[in-house]
Amino acid sequence: MRLTIEKLVYGGDGLARLPADDRGNGKAVFLPFVLAGEEVEATVYEEKPGFARARAEKIVRPSAHRVAPPCPYFQRCGGCQYQHASYEHQLEIKAAILHENLRRIAKLELQSELVIHPSPPWNYRNRVQLKLQCEPVFALGYYKLNSRELLPVEQCPISSPLINRAITKLWEIGRAAGTAGTIDEIELFVDADDSQLLIEVFGPNENSESQQACEQLDQLLPEAVGVVFFATPKGKRQSAPVEHALPAYSIGATSLEYKTKSATYRVSAGAFFQVNRYMVDGLVEIVTSGQSGRTALDLYAGVGLFSSVLNREFERVIAVESSPTSYADLLYNAPANVKAIRATVERYLNERSGKLQPDLVVMDPPRGGLGESVVRRLSDLASPRITYVSCDPATLARDLGHILSSGYRVQQAHLIDLFPQTYHIESVFHLVR
Repeated sequence: MRLTIEKLVYGGDGLARLPADDRGNGKAVFLPFVLAGEEVEATVYEEKPGFARARAEKIVRPSAHRVAPPCPYFQRCGGCQYQHASYEHQLEIKAAILHENLRRIAKLELQSELVIHPSPPWNYRNRVQLKLQCEPVFALGYYKLNSRELLPVEQCPISSPLINRAITKLWEIGRAAGTAGTIDEIELFVDADDSQLLIEVFGPNENSESQQACEQLDQLLPEAVGVVFFATPKGKRQSAPVEHALPAYSIGATSLEYKTKSATYRVSAGAFFQVNRYMVDGLVEIVTSGQSGRTALDLYAGVGLFSSVLNREFERVIAVESSPTSYADLLYNAPANVKAIRATVERYLNERSGKLQPDLVVMDPPRGGLGESVVRRLSDLASPRITYVSCDPATLARDLGHILSSGYRVQQAHLIDLFPQTYHIESVFHLVR
């Protein structure tokens, strides 16, 4: 059937409507790899009571913003959703989606300008996770679109040059010798100037074979500073985040020194760090610039990305992090006036919210957002300023709806494009009361 794309929605799909039936408006149908305004010939392959899914077989009337994707794996790989759109249009898509989520969920119409911070659109990733198979033949790559099936990938244009050189070497090693089934996944992490590489390896068991594989990987490139092995039972990688696991074995360094314009951080294998190597300084500047006072509270602090800069303008910073790996780095990176606390944010605020009077609260939660309990405790803190760093517009809008109802207003809103070519949206909202 022929469909016209109304708009793009969070997740990368385009929204169209099936022909209206006797009950009124046509059912919503979602299609990947299309752009707003395009007319497409599509095949519906799944229908649910409230929506349908389809794939575009032919672009009948293409958008003026459509470009030829440079990656040969695009539309088969599940990593990128927007390579068929010009980069300028990708930013427009993301801004529109962020505005729509705020309007629909938080009932918020921004009164201030949404400031957009673009990134170099290629070679920006400092970290990738690669799946690995040994039988029937060696293969290394990412999951296929909407699948848990491996798509062999030999280059990744959104990843750094050093990561791509490492991927090439991994293919050479795998084709020549294989890994005897000892490794399920390899994570590559590079430092700020793309000169050093830390390799994280995941496999079912730590034994002589896995150690031999790690030794082999340690010789991968002269830039490799170390290999860290995590024992993860088959199929358990997703349900047991590596941030809460301890390495079973290592060769060489177990961390990288990540130098930015603002600070230098130790980032250990398994610790969270922002993945866009071009935009870390910009993100820190947006979050910390112009902030000062007696006490700042840094929630979901990670390795101290913001704490290690906020401390210069505040008498003290309290940084809260639950992951043991990230917390160890936070302790290492923390200047003297930063107090690192290992706890979940919910537990910490439940215990301390009535006893704290911070001048600023900075929050950088995971994709699931803050949640009702944390939002409620935030209101009890009564901080005059809150900075919310978000990687998901829907949970951001949900949380903002509650925060704004307790007396805050949006002072500034920023969209920082940490993830070009993908649907992911990073934003920073400065709130005041």
